[in-house]
Amino acid sequence: MTSFPTIIRDGFWSNNVGLVQLLGLCPLLAVTGTFINGLGLGIATLVTLVASNVIVSLIRKLVRTEVRIPVFVLVIASIVTVIELAMSAYFYDLYKVLGIFIPLIVTNCSIIGRAEAFASKNTVPRALVDGLSMGMGFLLVLVVLGSMREIIGQGTLFSQAHLMFGEAARSLTITFSDSYSGFLLAVLPPGAFIGLGLLIALKNIIDKRIQTRIAMQPTAGGEPIEAAR
Repeated sequence: MTSFPTIIRDGFWSNNVGLVQLLGLCPLLAVTGTFINGLGLGIATLVTLVASNVIVSLIRKLVRTEVRIPVFVLVIASIVTVIELAMSAYFYDLYKVLGIFIPLIVTNCSIIGRAEAFASKNTVPRALVDGLSMGMGFLLVLVVLGSMREIIGQGTLFSQAHLMFGEAARSLTITFSDSYSGFLLAVLPPGAFIGLGLLIALKNIIDKRIQTRIAMQPTAGGEPIEAAR
């Protein structure tokens, strides 16, 4: 069985939903205009992933193979409905900003994919860790991309923090330059594609350097791994 460190590494890096699997790109590209928007959607997706993984793992031996996908979708839709109602009750302004992308979490392929590929075949603790790691990996991509686009596009960071943390959080906004007029491309959909492409390229460069460093490590005979081959 897959070890817990491997599950965590896959979720955060090796099999990251946004950078490797390239799933859930519609909300990833549409919502990440600011840090707060990315954080809000990321938390909602994280909660959905964790809850759906745990429930699917709990009922995996009770669901017939022929109806497992409809049952999984029903579970996910129920969780998302609860999250949507909670957000509309407690974070209404943020809920209005995120709009249709909250209910669209139901159609996020990464959630149904983890339920089918992992949670339905593993115990509850493993399913829980998988949901947490995959959800956190996706949340980090949302937050980083949102921060990049906000800084370049508006010259600010943590703007509209009050949507999530209340009126006291208005003072959290960081303005890098009062004279900065903004860069429109960064906040438009093409800017989201460019930003995501840069993140994927950075990940690939880091992976390449790690592989090169591993290949140059000496073997027991004192030769690099590549030379030994």
